[in-house]
Amino acid sequence: MSLVGRLLGLASLATAFVSPDGTGRLPAMGWNSWNEYECNISEDVFITVARQLVNLWLRDLGYEYVNIDDCWSDKEQRRNATTDELIPDSKKFPRGIIHVADEVHSLGLKLGIYSDAGSETCGGYAGSLGYEELDSATFSRWGIDYLKYDNCNVPSEWADEYEYIPEEPTSNAPAGYDWGSSNTAKRYRAMSGALQRQNRTIQYSLCAWGHAHVEQWGNSTGHSWRMWGDIFPAWKGKEKWSWEVGNGELTIEENRSHFALWCAFKSPLIIGTPLDTLALRKPILDILSNRELIDFNQDSVYGASAMPYKWGNDRPANTSDREHPAAFWVGTSVKGIHVFLLNTQDTAVNMRAVFAEIPPLKAVADQQLLVHDMWSGQDLGTFTECFELEVNTHDTAALRITTVEGKHPNASWSPR
Repeated sequence: MSLVGRLLGLASLATAFVSPDGTGRLPAMGWNSWNEYECNISEDVFITVARQLVNLWLRDLGYEYVNIDDCWSDKEQRRNATTDELIPDSKKFPRGIIHVADEVHSLGLKLGIYSDAGSETCGGYAGSLGYEELDSATFSRWGIDYLKYDNCNVPSEWADEYEYIPEEPTSNAPAGYDWGSSNTAKRYRAMSGALQRQNRTIQYSLCAWGHAHVEQWGNSTGHSWRMWGDIFPAWKGKEKWSWEVGNGELTIEENRSHFALWCAFKSPLIIGTPLDTLALRKPILDILSNRELIDFNQDSVYGASAMPYKWGNDRPANTSDREHPAAFWVGTSVKGIHVFLLNTQDTAVNMRAVFAEIPPLKAVADQQLLVHDMWSGQDLGTFTECFELEVNTHDTAALRITTVEGKHPNASWSPR
């Protein structure tokens, strides 16, 4: 399965739950430990990452969450014998999670943690199923700002009556079945309610892998929801574990496509690559730091993700092909109309954006329009009717289109 194919389903039409302080209104931005460190974590890892987010100017771009993933708790003792509270691993976190939170907060950042809507986490540590009130209160007391809630080790009595897995989209559910009544939804809703009863806002990330049609109930349950299985740093193929932009065997062009599409789909931007300056390549840092793509992702007026307006790749529209998904995408922001041209071919391709084919530009297709390259930050010139450019293999062109005066050509249009 192609990496890009895994991204396609992120273009959800629903709006996530938003807390009173505004948390969840925009996609979260930050860093997560799993892809690089897996279980080899310690308090030094997260304090160092927090400092690097500041030193690399990533904090100033909006990357604010430093997220602890699996394996942070004591695998043997699991919970306190008297209070039932989760116990941090004393070797990894000798001064406790509170100390890490204090250090991270002192840098103007926020701390995230991980748990699971099952009896155990994916790594075999204590899960939170049945302990939602206690664990949410514990996280709040520790100063936690973000919870990634996974979906491993679900007891048989909590199994769904009907199954839906997006990688294998067949289901035995009757027509019109309410997936919000599924046990998966109930498990995630239990933690949602518990978090909302705390006196601290904790961003709630549902890591349900797209099961039980989470897109149908996730918008009323969490601030964000995951809609697919793990990703892997390869353009084609399927593997057991996952990585993120900057890790693995991806070319710079493939990394650009990965990041551009996360931004285009208004997905959370959670870095998974190491931030040690000796390990982090400058081209990768440049991709992660692209202000114009981040601005599209974080637009405060237009919340809808980009949508495909033309399939390309010699395929009928709306047909599933994980190696060659839709190639022509359009979205909008306060700055203009944005077009993303994805080249999934194994050679460079000339790709033409015909204005009359782009829904928000049809009414002005015969006028001169200004085309701007979001990667370079440079204007490419004014064009009438169409714009054509060569897109490198597995790369994505990211363009902003405005009037010649730089004004929005169709401010009332939305993919919704």
